[in-house]
Amino acid sequence: MKALYRRYRPKSLDEVIGQPQVTDVLKKSLANNRIGHSYIFVGPRGCGKTSVARIFAHEINQFPYELEDDYLDIIEIDAASNTGVDNIRDLREKAIIAPTKGKYKVYIIDEVHMLSKAAFNALLKTLEEPPEHVIFIMATTDAHKIPITITSRSQIYTFKLADPSTMFEHLKKIAKTEKIDIDDEALKIIVKRGGGSFRDSLSLLDQISTISDSKIDATLVNSTLGLPQEDIIASLLDAYQSGNLDTIRTQLQNLFDANIKAESIAESLISTILAAPSPVFLPLLDKLVDVSRASYPQIKLLLALSLNTTPSAVLPAPVIKPAPKPTVSLTKASAPNIKAEPQTAEASQPEKIETSAKLASEPIPTPSETPTEAEEIPAEAVPAPVPAKNTIQQISPDATDAELWQQITQHVAENAIPILRYIQDSDYQIEGTKLTIYAKKKFSKDRLNAKKSIIAEILPDGFMLEITDKTLNKDADLADIAALMGGGEEVQIDA
Repeated sequence: MKALYRRYRPKSLDEVIGQPQVTDVLKKSLANNRIGHSYIFVGPRGCGKTSVARIFAHEINQFPYELEDDYLDIIEIDAASNTGVDNIRDLREKAIIAPTKGKYKVYIIDEVHMLSKAAFNALLKTLEEPPEHVIFIMATTDAHKIPITITSRSQIYTFKLADPSTMFEHLKKIAKTEKIDIDDEALKIIVKRGGGSFRDSLSLLDQISTISDSKIDATLVNSTLGLPQEDIIASLLDAYQSGNLDTIRTQLQNLFDANIKAESIAESLISTILAAPSPVFLPLLDKLVDVSRASYPQIKLLLALSLNTTPSAVLPAPVIKPAPKPTVSLTKASAPNIKAEPQTAEASQPEKIETSAKLASEPIPTPSETPTEAEEIPAEAVPAPVPAKNTIQQISPDATDAELWQQITQHVAENAIPILRYIQDSDYQIEGTKLTIYAKKKFSKDRLNAKKSIIAEILPDGFMLEITDKTLNKDADLADIAALMGGGEEVQIDA
């Protein structure tokens, strides 16, 4: 039994679907008997280039077309396996011989871009002075690899992938003819997975039709093809946008447990983002395309989705103890007396001095408004000072390494300093009172160095800051990733 894509291959130009920009012109040239000596059909795989070439070759010679027929005047050559100059020289010698039955001898050369340079030069000799009875129809997926000397002597027709609506109606019609019980949502998944290729889409429908005698739904298609469900993909993108690493880890683990490969997840994420592009996902796209080429695609996918997570999403937030609320004691004809708590390290900063000065400069209440007896008035009664924008608050020397790095990131983000992406992409190491920031690239290091003073001014007193583009030892990072993925052997990842 033939595969669906072979059974439903078109046998005339009228049966070709989704390529009117090609078939309409070819039909007019046949009607007007204006036949060229060389054609190049360009387009992605599975869009009908070879099928149209066969139909056109039969129409030129007015041969009835059946899939299994074999005419001596229609010669098909696979350039991928006949790339040498000797093959083309043999073709030239045989092309001189007149056709046996038809008006023309038609050569269909598939994947013509695979020919060697010498073979193209040999073919050029024939195209420059072609015999009147010879026609070349060349098909390729990579037109840019064909020499200009060949393309300039040929008529070029561009094929395109089918749009989703056209492909959906085509598959639905075939499913009805073949009595395949499949719902619309399942067909839409096949259309999306087929990517506009008729051959790929029909092969998927053929594969799905054999898995169940009952109605085929979207869940069964996803499970069979090893595809993640759309709601999980949407959940992963939402988690990436919000920086929720816990959700990313959980959803990925569920997909891996369901035997869905990281490459399929990355492909689904890419197609979803491309369907509705958003600036927030552009950095993610750049990383997702590398997943299929990675030695450890699961780790590469986790790292890609973790790009948008800030240290606060990975590390526990620092515990900040609220300062005791001061009280103000007011008596008749007396100035405000602030009961100050013992000063902390942060209270000794310029901001705290300015705040105290502002409180001391508050107007003294009039006698009519002043209580008759000394009494305690809550500090809330005194208007709170409005903090100045971009106020520099030095990090406490008691902060842990994680807290220090988190507060640096928050300071850069809150003050709109244009180095946030470089901070988030960098590694760091704290040794005693020295902070070293490891930038990913020299360009990133230069951008960070330009704003080095902004980072240094919030570091605790006595801290040294160094910014370098050297690579940090990744052992600790790998251990963290392994823990997130449930343990396992640590491996070295190439940057």
